[in-house]
Amino acid sequence: MKEKTILTGIRPTGNIHLGHYFGAVQTWKKLQENGLPFYLEIADVQALTDNFNQPEKVNKNVRELAIDALSCGIDPEKTTIFIQSMVPEIAELTVFYSNLVTISRLYRNPTVKAEMKQKRELFGENGESITYGFLGYPVSQAADITAFRGSLIPVGEDQLPLLEQCREIVRKFNHIYGEVLVEPEAMLSDTPRIKGLDGNEKMGKSLGNAIFLSDSEELIAKKIMGALTDTKKIKKDDQANPDVCMVFYYHKLVNLNHLETVCSECKNGLRGCVACKKELIEQMNTFLKPIREKRNYYLEHPEAIDQVLQEGTKKARAVAISVAQEIKEHMKIRYFE
Repeated sequence: MKEKTILTGIRPTGNIHLGHYFGAVQTWKKLQENGLPFYLEIADVQALTDNFNQPEKVNKNVRELAIDALSCGIDPEKTTIFIQSMVPEIAELTVFYSNLVTISRLYRNPTVKAEMKQKRELFGENGESITYGFLGYPVSQAADITAFRGSLIPVGEDQLPLLEQCREIVRKFNHIYGEVLVEPEAMLSDTPRIKGLDGNEKMGKSLGNAIFLSDSEELIAKKIMGALTDTKKIKKDDQANPDVCMVFYYHKLVNLNHLETVCSECKNGLRGCVACKKELIEQMNTFLKPIREKRNYYLEHPEAIDQVLQEGTKKARAVAISVAQEIKEHMKIRYFE
């Protein structure tokens, strides 16, 4: 039996926020300890589907994302961190796989449909503004996975349709060209999606409701002071419901040792919202302090980031070249060495 390979990716559209950290990064830290090959792709090509006219932004975010990942504890000795665009075999496989998927099937993908709807709500765009690159990014993801024989893919439930599209492509390819591609399996996260400071079910930069690992102490204080609390609590000594308060929600993430006290005092009117927010600010900054210190180190040593990215990308590409050569042999388009 061939060794399992874990592959995950993140688009460099901004810094890592708490939603990413608790929803994904913590899982990555555990996975890198199990001894299996583990690839972390910084998917800059897919980021360009939304930012094709802002290449400087994507370029900057690639390094920012690498800094965040390393500062959180992703170990380049255990995890191969690489840049998608620097592995041209991925783009090559994307072209091959595009012949195996119809336009109508891409439009029916639930994840694509949801993201298209969000784009229209945010920017008022109609269907005619959807680019080929955006619509076809599930095909690119299939290339990401199969280029490294990814067999275990950490995903949230909202990403399952994308993985199923990859599995369809793999089955169709293998049916036509022979058994060469590995059909990946989902590794579902048991961490629920982290809500935003405003109570929105999703935390995101575009929604303005996120706490980022790169935020300063002052900015975190400002954001938490504006967080949603129980709207029925008017006076300091009013009894409140912590279950509808986003401040208590974040206490549950970073203040576990004091959680029962916070909950009891809130319910019994013994805790004002301002005092509760100030305690959360202190706990949040304590939680982020070691990450912040590592970030500062990497910001002062950009050469260390470049070395990690170069070595990881070189290692990843060597695998992708081998896989792509085998794929082309099965497609009968490898004419000579």
